[in-house]
Amino acid sequence: MDAETVKTPEELAFGEGLAELETIVAALESGQLELEDSLTRYERGVALLRALQTKLGDAQQKVTMLLGELESDGDGAE
Repeated sequence: MDAETVKTPEELAFGEGLAELETIVAALESGQLELEDSLTRYERGVALLRALQTKLGDAQQKVTMLLGELESDGDGAE
């Protein structure tokens, strides 16, 4: 994949981002990377982690909102 086809972390679906992050972690843990490559992958990993945390936060907020709607709908249903 060249730089033109690499999606930003925000463009990736959650599962895609998580899979890429797992690949990066495995590569970093292997100890087989050159310093420059390690730093590049680490930076990408941090960006992916931030994007994934944002997506999780958004999903949690949406679930909380939907649960609130369910509770308010149930209050007057008698």
